[in-house]
Amino acid sequence: MPERLAEMLLDLWTPLIILWITLPPCIYMAPMNQPQVLMSGSPLEINSLGEEQRILNRSKRGWVWNQMFVLEEFSGPEPILVGRLHTDLDPGSKKIKYILSGDGAGTIFQINDVTGDIHAIKRLDREEKAEYTLTAQAVDWETSKPLEPPSEFIIKVQDINDNAPEFLNGPYHATVPEMSILGTSVTNVTATDADDPVYGNSAKLVYSILEGQPYFSIEPETAIIKTALPNMDREAKEEYLVVIQAKDMGGHSGGLSGTTTLTVTLTDVNDNPPKFAQSLYHFSVPEDVVLGTAIGRVKANDQDIGENAQSSYDIIDGDGTALFEITSDAQAQDGIIRLRKPLDFETKKSYTLKVEAANVHIDPRFSSRGPFKDTATVKIVVEDADEPPVFSSPTYLLEVHENAALNSVIGQVTARDPDITSSPIRFSIDRHTDLERQFNINADDGKITLATPLDRELSVWHNITIIATEIRNHSQISRVPVAIKVLDVNDNAPEFASEYEAFLCENGKPGQVIQTVSAMDKDDPKNGHYFLYSLLPEMVNNPNFTIKKNEDNSLSILAKHNGFNRQKQEVYLLPIVISDSGNPPLSSTSTLTIRVCGCSNDGVVQSCNVEAYVLPIGLSMGALIAILACIILLLVIVVLFVTLRRHKNEPLIIKDDEDVRENIIRYDDEGGGEEDTEAFDIATLQNPDGINGFLPRKDIKPDLQFMPRLQKRVARRNVTRCCLKRKTVENHGFNELRGQDQKRK
Repeated sequence: MPERLAEMLLDLWTPLIILWITLPPCIYMAPMNQPQVLMSGSPLEINSLGEEQRILNRSKRGWVWNQMFVLEEFSGPEPILVGRLHTDLDPGSKKIKYILSGDGAGTIFQINDVTGDIHAIKRLDREEKAEYTLTAQAVDWETSKPLEPPSEFIIKVQDINDNAPEFLNGPYHATVPEMSILGTSVTNVTATDADDPVYGNSAKLVYSILEGQPYFSIEPETAIIKTALPNMDREAKEEYLVVIQAKDMGGHSGGLSGTTTLTVTLTDVNDNPPKFAQSLYHFSVPEDVVLGTAIGRVKANDQDIGENAQSSYDIIDGDGTALFEITSDAQAQDGIIRLRKPLDFETKKSYTLKVEAANVHIDPRFSSRGPFKDTATVKIVVEDADEPPVFSSPTYLLEVHENAALNSVIGQVTARDPDITSSPIRFSIDRHTDLERQFNINADDGKITLATPLDRELSVWHNITIIATEIRNHSQISRVPVAIKVLDVNDNAPEFASEYEAFLCENGKPGQVIQTVSAMDKDDPKNGHYFLYSLLPEMVNNPNFTIKKNEDNSLSILAKHNGFNRQKQEVYLLPIVISDSGNPPLSSTSTLTIRVCGCSNDGVVQSCNVEAYVLPIGLSMGALIAILACIILLLVIVVLFVTLRRHKNEPLIIKDDEDVRENIIRYDDEGGGEEDTEAFDIATLQNPDGINGFLPRKDIKPDLQFMPRLQKRVARRNVTRCCLKRKTVENHGFNELRGQDQKRK
């Protein structure tokens, strides 16, 4: 009996359990100012709909409603029932019609206008739209008149785990220094899940590494990737590929997953010292190689890269440290050995150097790994070459007296061939340095001789270039500068340093210094100039002047007496003999001109001319010049005044022939008739148009008289026509004479 009862209960509750699983759970919510709505599928509605109606009849509005839920991605042969709308105004007589509007009404959601059942007719996706807001209203079936105001309700799409996690920024790249300690953070990655993070575990992600172990590890929840092994060496392996997985549902079975890749690159640190590829290097170089030429390259390899592989090179030991140098090539990371000083095969044929390469940037964390440097040996062999001649001295300085004889030997240069074969040498002068060909050289022994006379006063130094050429190989030549200094000899007599002119005051005193003179000599004695001054033998007892030698090698001329008078003698000439201290000494005579002048009481020279002696006493030369200038100015003013008065009384323009008769010209002699050719030009009377060419009389100066206008009119009436013509011509001549006279004035 109990077993039978259990079977009956099982048959009764099985449909109810199935219905409870397929429909969302009942949630009762009472929005503001809205009556409660009963969601379809509620046990209350199923079991006791009438009783529930009686309870709801107590509210002001008749709607019974709640939020409705529908599963996303649900599909089946029939539309899915979402819920049911019902109002207590519906007595069941089918006179009420339900209307649905809002999001998806008619396209996604459909309502049975009689029963109020709402069905989803399309497949829903929560990731596209999570909820829909709709409006329901009950109207009269026949009149479509609203029975109640419209009310809103929400249909929410319930999430299912239908989206796998995604890495939106993948694939990823990260770097970490090599030799890092265990647990060094590399990077972190992030995956996203489109499912609802609130509902269930659909969006709860757990991270793991599928590939990349045992080098790296990941935090399951934060996705932080760390190193799982210490001291990973970039030189062993530089790049690692890590595959990362993100799984939802908390990583449990049945969850969805997504993957991405992470490329981890180990960055370099200076953990390796430089190392020469070989311990011994051999190079050879000709002895005539140009200074600075690269002889060879050495290289120390470094497994590091970038600045960690940079090395500096130095020569730390050897017998050629002074001849060679080494520089670092930043691009090729090798050392370049260059020549610093000339090589000589005949002196030394080989050299040995010890070269060191050391890292420039050293990481103190790895200093315990040993010195970050290495050494190598370099052997350099010098090869013989045909070298040019070598002079015994890099420069030569020769001296020669300016009076040296032609073809005399000035000096000698020597040169040799440094090669073992020792070719003979031939000498010559570079004529570009001796354009005047003043010197010659012996081609065999290098003796330099004088070709033309020298003059130290014209040129003290002569710089020439000597060329040495191998006879066996003319391309091997050498040059050396030779400076020739011309030594002085006493070949110039001294003379006055300048043209002197002395002034002697008439009121001077005996023993007064008239003038101080100095001498000059073009020669240049070793001990300097020293001059001797004297008067001519016949003027030793000169009664007027005497001389005195000064300590500064100058000479003072003194007056022996006073009372010099320029009216008696205005100028004195004093010859002075000047001798030098050369061997043999040379001398010359220079004459000093002494003028006697009038001076003021304080000895200031005022005038040295004899004519000025008659000037009134007490007037200076400046005052006399000022007085003379005033007189000249007055004369000029008088002349200008007279000239202006004359121009004021003269007629300015001659209008016609009658106006000419107003000027009467009177001569003090009578005409000479036809034989008198000086009076006027008869051709002018015959041709009045040629009057401009009239020549005045040369033997008589005309006298111009100005008459009052009334007298001129009477004169015109008493003058005959014949005389009028003659006077007209003569009047033009007078105008010419007057113009010339004004020019002379």
